Amino acid sequence: MNKLICHVGLLCGVLLGMLDATFAQSFAVQRVGCGKQAVILIPGFACSGDVWRQTVDALRENYTCYVLTMPGFAGVAAETNPSFDGWTRQIVDFIRNERIEKPVLIGHSMGGGLAMNIAANHAELVKGIVVVDALPCLAALYDPDFRAREIPDEEFAQAEARLLRMSDEQFRRQARISAAALTTDSLRYDDLIGWSLASDRRTWARMYRDYSNVDLRPAVRRISVPTLVLLEYPFRKIAPAVEQQFAGRPNIRLEYANRGLHFIMFDDREWYMRQITDFLND
Repeated sequence: MNKLICHVGLLCGVLLGMLDATFAQSFAVQRVGCGKQAVILIPGFACSGDVWRQTVDALRENYTCYVLTMPGFAGVAAETNPSFDGWTRQIVDFIRNERIEKPVLIGHSMGGGLAMNIAANHAELVKGIVVVDALPCLAALYDPDFRAREIPDEEFAQAEARLLRMSDEQFRRQARISAAALTTDSLRYDDLIGWSLASDRRTWARMYRDYSNVDLRPAVRRISVPTLVLLEYPFRKIAPAVEQQFAGRPNIRLEYANRGLHFIMFDDREWYMRQITDFLND
């Protein structure tokens, strides 16, 4: 009976779009489920936490899920100076302030980068991480000599100006092209496009530039917690270069999807959920 009451109460909260008032971070948080083990789900670039809807539906019976939507994305209020490092600190502070005991982090794309960064620098806070189609340094696949550098304010300003000059129709067209390149599930296009259109363009430009400059290869060597990396099917073709970025760490397990593109949770859902649940059960 208590479990039923808990589920009904949480369902009502979800349907009403309620957020726990104690969550004071710039990102939005939705709490779903009653399980003892906590799971924090971090979406990728310009995505809503709704990208995890099916994942949460599968986990809510046995886990407490904290679903994030980052500031400036998918209708959440923007920050003045968003940054990858700043968002890392916010999630760390969230875990500490809410006294969430050893959560498992699940992050997609840039969210996977945030999960890796937290695990590398704050291993005492997390039980493990699942990285969904993110690499320590995507840029290094195309430029073997890539090195992160200090980005001057002028570069951020130029990126913002280019995006702000685009008309709504141009931005929508770009979002549709991106959606088609990132998932084979055409039924998801409208969601991806809608989240992009609802995102703050300044945040969009700044975070794209900032995350493109992130190199987590040195950080990966410090990850000591169990780590599962789920990669899209095309990465199979360049597996040696991909796996080199994870430094052969014995606690990091890489698995490649059987089909689909970047949004593995849409394109190879059964395989993806089996990997997630097996990892959590272990």
